[in-house]
Amino acid sequence: MAEGTLFDSDTTLFAEIALPVPVAKLFTYRIPTAHTALARRGQRVIVPFGQKKILTGIIVNLHNKPPKEYEAKPILELLDQAEVIYEPQFTLYIWMAGYYMCTLGEVLQAALPSGLKLSSESMIQLRPGFSLADSEFDFSEKERLLLDRLKAEVLSYTEAAALLNTKSIYHILKSLSSKEAILLFEEVKEKFKPKTEKHIRLHESYTDKKLLEALFEKLSAKPKQEAVVLNYLQQVPVFSHPALNANGLRKTLLLQSEVSESSLSTLVKQNILEEFEVVVPRFGFPEAGHQPPILLSEAQEAARNQLLAALEEKGVALLHGVTGSGKTEIYIDLARKALEGGSQVLLMLPEIAITTQIVHRLKKIFGAEMGVYHSKFSDNERVEVWNGVLTGKFRFVVGVRSAVFLPFDNLGLIIVDEEHDASYKQQDPAPRYQARDVALVIAQIHHAKVVLGSATPSVETYFHATQGKYGYVQLAQRFGNAQLPAITFADLTEERKRKTLKGEFTSALLRSIAETIEKKAQVILFQNRRGYSPLVQCEDCQWVPKCINCAVSLTYHQYRHALICHYCGYREELPSQCPTCTSKRILTLGYGTEKLEEELKFHFPEAHVQRMDLDTTRSRTGYEAILEAFERGDTQILVGTQMVTKGLDFDGVSLVGVFDTDRMMHFPDFRSFERAFQLIMQVSGRAGRRENKGVVILQTANPRHQLFRYVVDHNITGFIEEQLTDRQAHQYPPFTRLIEITLKHTDKKVVQAAAAQLVDALRAKLKDIKIMGPGEPIVGKIRNEFLMIALLKIKRDLGRLNEIKQIISASAAHLSQTKEFRNVKIIFDVDPM
Repeated sequence: MAEGTLFDSDTTLFAEIALPVPVAKLFTYRIPTAHTALARRGQRVIVPFGQKKILTGIIVNLHNKPPKEYEAKPILELLDQAEVIYEPQFTLYIWMAGYYMCTLGEVLQAALPSGLKLSSESMIQLRPGFSLADSEFDFSEKERLLLDRLKAEVLSYTEAAALLNTKSIYHILKSLSSKEAILLFEEVKEKFKPKTEKHIRLHESYTDKKLLEALFEKLSAKPKQEAVVLNYLQQVPVFSHPALNANGLRKTLLLQSEVSESSLSTLVKQNILEEFEVVVPRFGFPEAGHQPPILLSEAQEAARNQLLAALEEKGVALLHGVTGSGKTEIYIDLARKALEGGSQVLLMLPEIAITTQIVHRLKKIFGAEMGVYHSKFSDNERVEVWNGVLTGKFRFVVGVRSAVFLPFDNLGLIIVDEEHDASYKQQDPAPRYQARDVALVIAQIHHAKVVLGSATPSVETYFHATQGKYGYVQLAQRFGNAQLPAITFADLTEERKRKTLKGEFTSALLRSIAETIEKKAQVILFQNRRGYSPLVQCEDCQWVPKCINCAVSLTYHQYRHALICHYCGYREELPSQCPTCTSKRILTLGYGTEKLEEELKFHFPEAHVQRMDLDTTRSRTGYEAILEAFERGDTQILVGTQMVTKGLDFDGVSLVGVFDTDRMMHFPDFRSFERAFQLIMQVSGRAGRRENKGVVILQTANPRHQLFRYVVDHNITGFIEEQLTDRQAHQYPPFTRLIEITLKHTDKKVVQAAAAQLVDALRAKLKDIKIMGPGEPIVGKIRNEFLMIALLKIKRDLGRLNEIKQIISASAAHLSQTKEFRNVKIIFDVDPM
C-alpha cells in the first residue's frame, strides 16, 4: 500500500474530483487499477468531461462507493506523484467557496496558475494501412512532403505548419483527410515547460589524459576545432576538478569567446563534445549577499516593538504610518525574524507597479529564497513560483492578491501593505474575494501573524483596530528629516472667471511645474482617467458616440485614433463628420492622461514627459522601463492614473499635481469620499520624501469642501471618525455586511421582472434584513446584457450569515428553474467594493 492512500491495488477506488467549472458539486470518477496505490488527495488528474472536453481536476476525496445515478468514467491520467495542494489550501478554498457564494471549481480555476492546467493540442498521424504508392488520389508537393515526414513521426499542427513553411495548413489537412491519408486527434499536453539552457561538456572518454593528448594531436591540423576544445578546458578545469565537467559550460558563454560555432557543431557530431540541456530557474535572483542589519530609527524601532507585542496578543495588527515613514524597513525586519525562525513569509502588495520597485530592493536582501508572484508574469514563471513554494525553495514570496492561493505549508507571517487598496478586491470572475480578508483567514489556518500596513487605513480596518479586535500601532513622522508636503489649492472657478486656464491646467499649476523643472526636480501629475478624452460630441446636434454593447459613451484614444469602450473593448474610428447631421464640428470634451501628456509636451517642449496608465504598461517591462527612467532622472514629468499614487519612492519628486478631485469625490457610492481622500493623500505622499519639503497642488472648483480640511491638516483619523459616524447612521460597513446581487439578461424586461421576483421572494423570507432595490446601476448595459442590482444590508450582530446566504442561493436557484428566467445570470458579490 502506498503512502498517502488507505486503499490497496485490489480495491475499486473512486475519486471525488473538483473541476474548474461553475457547477456546485464534485464529480465522481473511477481510479484505474494501475493508479490505485498512487492516488491521493490534492493531486491533479486529467478527466473526460462531457462528449469532447478534457479537463484538469483536483482529487478532493477517495472512497470505494460507486455513484448510484451513473457509471463513473475512469480518470485518463494521474499527473503528480505528490500533492500540489496541501490541507491548508483545501481548508481555505472550501471556506472561500462558502463565504463568497461560488463553487469550489471556480475557486480552483482562480487558484491554480494556468500552466498547471492542461491543454489539448491537435495532432496529425498517418492513417494505418495508408500507402502513397497504392492511393488512387493525386497529391501536391506539400502533401507529399508532409506524408513522407508522417511515416517517421506524429506531428502537431504547429510542427506541420513549420515543415511546410505556411501559416495555415487547414486546407492541406482537409484535403488529406478527404483522401483518407491522415488521422487528426487531440493529445493532452501540460502547459508548463521548464526553462532550459544548452550546455557543452567534454565527452567522458576524453577526461583521460592520454586520450586527450591523442585528441590534440588529431586536431593539430584543425586549428578552429582545437581552439574550441582549448577554450572549454580553460573555463572548465577538467583534471583539477573532474566533477565540473558533468555540469559543463553554457553554450552561449563558450561562443562568447569568439570560437567557431560550426567547429563546435562538428565536435558535437564527432562525439568529442556533448551538447545537453539543463533546467534553470526563470528568476535570476542571486544568493543573498551579506547584508548589514536594517538600521531602524528610534521611532521605527519603537513601532516595531509595539507591533511584536500587539501580534503576540492579538495575532493581527494595523501599522498606521504616514507616507515616507519607513514602513518597508519594519516589514523587512519582521520578515527576517520570521524566516530565521523557520517560517514562510508572504508580503502582499496591491499593484505590480509597487512590486517592480520594491523587488529590486528586496532581492538584494533575501536573494534566491524570494519568489515574486503576479499576473504580469508568464504562465511558466507563475508555475515555477508555485512549485518553488511547494518544494521549499521560495520561503519568502512577494505577490499581489492571487498570491493568497499559493501552497504554503508553514506560513508564519503575512504582511498586507497598502491594506486599504481596492485592488485587493477581485471583481470578475468568481470568486469575488477580498485578498486582505482572505489573508486573515489564511493566518488562522496556519496560526500565523498578520500585519496590515497603510498610511490611509480603510474605515473598516481602523474601526477593528480602535475597537481592540486588532492591535494598533502608529508611526506619525517621516523617516529622517523629511517633512510632510504643503498642500495648496488651484481654484478652477476663479481661474475660469479670470480666463487664466490654459487647456486643463491652472496658471498656478503651470507656474509651479516650470519652477520645479528649473530647479532640476521632478513632477508627478495624477488624473484618474486614461485615454485622450472621455467624451466626444457634435457641436451642432449634440450627438455622442455610444458603445453598441454597453450603455456608455466611447472614450477617444488619440494614439490609436479610435473610440474605445472601457467596459467591453469595442472600438470604432473617430468619424470625420457627424453621422447624424453631417457636421464636421466634432469636439472632444473632458480629458484623460493622454490629453494631459500632449498638453504638457506643448507647454514644456524641452522636458521629458512620460505617461503611466493601463495603455502604456500592458507588459511587465512597460512598468519597469517607465519607473527606471523616472528613477534615473531621465523623465522630468510623470503623468498617470492611480498607478502613480501607490508606494513609489523617488528622491527627486518635489511637486505633485492632482486633477479632477471633484469628480472623484462625487461618484455615487458610499465609499467615494474615502477613496478620494485615500488617493489624494497617497499621491501627495510622493512629494518631498527627503530633506526638501514637497508641494501638492489640488485643482478643484470647491477648495472649501469639508474633505479638504482633513487633507490640508493631514488629519487621517479625524476623517475616518467622521466617516464612521456617517456610516453608522446609514447602516454601512463596518456596522453591516453587504451582499450585492446582480442579474443579467439580453432582454431588459426579462431581467427587470426576474430581479423584482427574486427581491420579493427574499423580502418574504428575510424580514429582518434591509434590501435595497432592485434598481438599474449607473451603467445599465454591459456586453449586450442589461443589468439590475439589489443590495442586502445585514447587521454584524445578527449572527445568521450562513443561513442568510443559503436562503439567497436557494431563492436564486428556484428563480433559475422558472422557464422564462432560466437564462438570467445571477451573480453574488459578498463585501462589494
